[in-house]
Parts: sequence; C-alpha cells; structure tokens
Amino acid sequence: MGPETQANRSPLPWRPGAAADSLLVRELGICDYQTTVASMQAFTKKRDQDTQDEVWLLQHHRVFTRGVSCCQKPSHRDCPIPVVDSDRGGQITYHAPGQLVAYFLFDLRRRSLGIRQFVSLLETLLVEVLGSYGIEAVCRTGAPGVYVGQAKIAALGLRVHRGCCYHGISLNVDLDLSPFDWIDPCGYAGLAVTSVAKQGVEASLAAVQTSFLDQLQLSFV
Repeated sequence: MGPETQANRSPLPWRPGAAADSLLVRELGICDYQTTVASMQAFTKKRDQDTQDEVWLLQHHRVFTRGVSCCQKPSHRDCPIPVVDSDRGGQITYHAPGQLVAYFLFDLRRRSLGIRQFVSLLETLLVEVLGSYGIEAVCRTGAPGVYVGQAKIAALGLRVHRGCCYHGISLNVDLDLSPFDWIDPCGYAGLAVTSVAKQGVEASLAAVQTSFLDQLQLSFV
C-alpha cells in the first residue's frame, strides 16, 4: 500500500520561526521501497514554501538498496532478495520488516539547516533513542550512521533537491541480520551489524517507534 493511502498521526509542534505551524508524522506500515521513493520524489517536486515538513515512519519488504555512488552487488550467488538502485546518498544497505525506517521530507532552507548539521541532528536523535533503552551508541566522523561498539545499528542516507531533503534513517530493531553478510554494509568491508534485539533489549518495533516519536518532538520543537 502506498504512502498516500495511509492514515496520519496528529501533527507535532513546529520549530519556532518556521513558516508552517506543524510537523506532520505519517505512520505507513510495511511499504514497497520503489513506490515509497516515487511518492517522496513527487511530494518534494510539488512542495512550495508553505508546505508542511513531514516524517514518514514505516518498514520495507526485504530489499537491498544502492545509493548513487554504489556499484556493489550482494555476494550471494543466488540472492533471493531484490536489489534496487536509489537516488539517496551512500552505498548499499538492507531493509526488511523489523527495521524502523524514518523518512524526513524537510525544507532545510526554511529551518536554516545545512546538510551536515541535519545529519548530525538525526544521528544524535538516534543515539538518544537507543540510550533510553540502555544501549550506548555513538556517531563516527566521516561514517554516517550510528554504531554500538564496532557494529552499525542504524544507517543514514539523504537526497537534497532545491534545498529540500527526503530519504532518512533505518534503525535495526529486531530482524534477521544475515543478509548484511552478503554486502559491505554502507560500503565498509567486514563491517559488523547489530540490532536492538541483538543488544539484549526486548522491545517491540512499536515501542521503539513510540520512543522515536518522543525524541523527535524534543529534537524538532
């Protein structure tokens, strides 16, 4: 089911000084990757200076996605998982149910945010969410995403068009991580990948999403 057919969550307060009066959060369930990207592109193309920023919360069916600078393919000879080229930044990653995906359709110019500043803000948001579960997570200079020890727990990739961004982050909550073994996650050979569940935390995706929304409100008010 495409994003345009899904129910909306109540708007969150807007950051002071912005042109619109709220941030709209849409909870979309499990969505096809290519359909979702097409919807984000259409939204970004038609938005104007008064369009509300939105956050789309969802999961994807199993899929490998490759960023604009990636030419890597999964190493598994008979890989049963689709491989899709994406217009986001970054390399190759994996999506599947059990992973919380948040897409940020933001007017960065209106928010007076540079792309690096925005990336740092998203990484900090994730660190705070994980910290609420007792997971000590960190960011790495020059390696977007969030890490626990030597393992990556959240990936990040964005696309900016005329000062407005789309795509966003994916946080591993509770999913089969073995397909990550078929790729160099985010372009890093041998990079370990972890999840909230693998860190010994028993939390449903719905619970983590609620924690994410709580931190989102703190980060963007």
